[in-house]
Amino acid sequence: MDQRIKVQLDRGETRSIQIGRGVRQGCCFSPILFNLYSECLAKEALDGLGDFNIGGQIIQTVKYADDLVLMAKEETVLQGMIDKLIEIGSCYGMEMNVEKTKVMRISRQPSPVTIMIDQKQLENVECFKYLGSMLTNDGRCTCEIKFRIAMAKAALSKKKTLFTSKMDLNLRKKLIKCYIWSMALYGAET
Repeated sequence: MDQRIKVQLDRGETRSIQIGRGVRQGCCFSPILFNLYSECLAKEALDGLGDFNIGGQIIQTVKYADDLVLMAKEETVLQGMIDKLIEIGSCYGMEMNVEKTKVMRISRQPSPVTIMIDQKQLENVECFKYLGSMLTNDGRCTCEIKFRIAMAKAALSKKKTLFTSKMDLNLRKKLIKCYIWSMALYGAET
């Protein structure tokens, strides 16, 4: 199936490119092409939208691989961003999965957000895991700290026989630093 896509160049001019064939599964170009494709889609859809300002810069998205987080201060702005993303996404041949899409308001007094896609309300969540970190609707890191301690405790219990053996004390300390502390402190700087 041949398909044409529009590509916007740095100079502002737009060109249409015909695609005759995709890449094979497992090809190293596949993630690169997907990232280019999704970056163009997000840039076109969200250009000029958003009201989340950090250090004088408007931040609209946080992206990693095929995950996209939209950020806005106002519920109406977020709804507009989602509507525009769906509209432009359909031009790119992509759809948003309503079942996998969640919404969360981060606030001192969190309350539900009403965001609709195709007359379906998105599920409000109190917390979700993104890039290995637990984000909560109250913006606190207590849940993340407890989660990291639990992971370190689980790693310690898996290696318990190793640490209680007749091994040299300095070697046991190095193993604990390597296996346990790395689990507990992963992402602590963020």
